[in-house]
Amino acid sequence: MSICSGTARPLGRRLTSIAGAGVALACVLASSLTSAKTPWIVLGPDDAQPYVDTLNANDKEDVVNLVPNKHSLRWITENAPLFDCPSTRLEEVYYFRWWTYRKHIKQTPGGRVLTEFITPVSHAGHHNTIACAFGHHVAEGRWLWDQALLDDYALMWFRSGPGGGPAEHFHKFSSWAAAALYDRYRVNGNEAFLIDLLEDLVADYRTWEAERRLPSGLFYQFDVRDGMEESISGDRHAKNIRPTINCYMAANARAIASIAALAGRAELAEEFSSKVEALTDLIVESLWHADAEFFKARLETGGLSDAREAIGFIPWTFGVAGPEHAAAWRQIKDPNGFWAPCGLTTAERRHPEFRSHGVGTCEWDGAVWPFATSQTLVGLANLLRGPEQSVVTRDDYFEQLVRYATSHQQDGKTYIGEYCDETTGAWLITGPKAQRSRFYNHSTFCDLVIGGLVGLVPRSDNTIEVSPLLPSGVWEWFCLDGVPYHGHSITVIWDKSGERYGRRAGLTVWCDGEQLANRKELGRLTCEIPANDQAHLTE
Repeated sequence: MSICSGTARPLGRRLTSIAGAGVALACVLASSLTSAKTPWIVLGPDDAQPYVDTLNANDKEDVVNLVPNKHSLRWITENAPLFDCPSTRLEEVYYFRWWTYRKHIKQTPGGRVLTEFITPVSHAGHHNTIACAFGHHVAEGRWLWDQALLDDYALMWFRSGPGGGPAEHFHKFSSWAAAALYDRYRVNGNEAFLIDLLEDLVADYRTWEAERRLPSGLFYQFDVRDGMEESISGDRHAKNIRPTINCYMAANARAIASIAALAGRAELAEEFSSKVEALTDLIVESLWHADAEFFKARLETGGLSDAREAIGFIPWTFGVAGPEHAAAWRQIKDPNGFWAPCGLTTAERRHPEFRSHGVGTCEWDGAVWPFATSQTLVGLANLLRGPEQSVVTRDDYFEQLVRYATSHQQDGKTYIGEYCDETTGAWLITGPKAQRSRFYNHSTFCDLVIGGLVGLVPRSDNTIEVSPLLPSGVWEWFCLDGVPYHGHSITVIWDKSGERYGRRAGLTVWCDGEQLANRKELGRLTCEIPANDQAHLTE
């Protein structure tokens, strides 16, 4: 299955340059599939067009990068899976987030990159790029047919700096880059790209160890360098040990160990596996507060912070927490904890310093940040698919995903900004800075629908696993159509009666237009990808 902008390219030390933006755009917009065939078996461009037409009509488009609004529908339908469900709001936000993601694609002499802010900001590096949201960009973009975009973007971060090394501004922010790239491999199956990048990832890890590791073996970070400034437990100068960077580093080490194993580097794999084990033990031992039943930041001045914050859910996002820690999730259902009318707060509402640091200058002291919501919902999905527990259910995931979708609005139009009021839903960056906050590319949403709600669980083996987090009895149908996965096109259909889509009733998995598996009710479903490499797509 050929993809125009995903054709083979050298993976050597130098970046591949593209002759010009016109050539790149033509390639981006070229058909992703072989002639006269599409990846869809149920849906089509007409399902996305009403949403895209409204978005285009409401946008004055004063900033234009590689793909302008007039090409947005074509870009979405040739790159992103299509989605159909009973919730108009979820559908609208799903297409809105692909529409905004496309706005951030920039052509540079060294390839394409993604921006975080739509307008230039002073703390950005070359081409207005910022490393803070790299993991989110990769998590969302791994579901696109055009994976050369993320190849270019990753190589920019790791090989565009002095001497062909990392970009100079890469380490301005904590990062789960290796983990994100390995999770992307679980979707696209491109083992060669990861192996080629292995030495870069190892060097990056060792740099973090030199810069931020303490004698204890744990890592410190300033909250501003976590992208979470003005937090209750954080500081711009104190060397506080935060769950964020420590869980990121554990996940990065796990990813490097896995990539080393793919490369046949047994000694390197063993070294980084040992790092995972040691760091995981240290995180649990040092950051778990048994009385509060929560992971907390450990302060340089001694002791744990007295605040529960959303960063305490990150150990589940990155595979550090165990079943014995599940009680922490009671806090997402508690109005004195993190539950609020307009989303999950970034600090517990009962804390005396909740929302005490001011308004409108990037405070993480309680307001709702999509960045944190994304990480928390991934952690919740991991918990729900792990060992049995009685603290939270799929209803809690669905409630928070819907609430997250509902927050995507301002002045009657679909919108995403930096952070919002937990009670009113008002976006808190106002005045001139609001121009930079429009279309803020600092979180995920489509990934939460694809991998969470619909439940296509990325794996490194030849198995397709679908494990929907949609609660039973809520919807009688949904369809996710044309998902690029391990070189194939996957469709997931839930149709309780079989009448909505005119195919088999129940939950069904299709690969390249062929039905692979079915079950009557919502639940976990697995099947093997066909052994042949030929795509059999429905025309």
